[in-house]
Amino acid sequence: MRISIPLLATAALLLTLTSCLNTERETATATKGPHTEFTPPRGRGERVNGATVLHTVRVAHVFSSLSAPDTFVLQLRGPRVLSSRAYFSVLNSRGDTLHREVLPASVLLTDPTLRSNESASVRDREINILRGMNTFFSDTHFERSAAPVGSDAPAVSFDYLGSTASQRLVYSRQTGRAVIVKEE
Repeated sequence: MRISIPLLATAALLLTLTSCLNTERETATATKGPHTEFTPPRGRGERVNGATVLHTVRVAHVFSSLSAPDTFVLQLRGPRVLSSRAYFSVLNSRGDTLHREVLPASVLLTDPTLRSNESASVRDREINILRGMNTFFSDTHFERSAAPVGSDAPAVSFDYLGSTASQRLVYSRQTGRAVIVKEE
């Protein structure tokens, strides 16, 4: 089968004109100019920065009222697990913030040998921090005692390891907020 040179030249010319028409049409309908900086789409290709949420744990537990449980939230934000910060907050059933605190990720290390051992691998520490997040709101950290007479608020406390020491968080009816009552 022989293809003539004029036919081949005509096909190449049509292909070139078609590609130019598509480019002009795409440029005419584009919302950004051709010289603007490219912004990658949101999602998998986005860069990680200090505000990136790496992991979130939410638990509903009775704390400020017997009628509706409060939401306890722990978010790990940062570029890497080891250098991130844990944002701890307690929200009542209406969405009002009862307590907010920022903790270093190192308080979530549950294995004491990883906390003191400088030669432990980064991977082992990161896995232990993520496990510490999953157990941060375990039922053993909540303690229920007798409620004051005439009060509809349960006397529930939440014990956790803060940035400096072990802390106890309780709900104060007078202030309408959660307060730290014990630091060791």
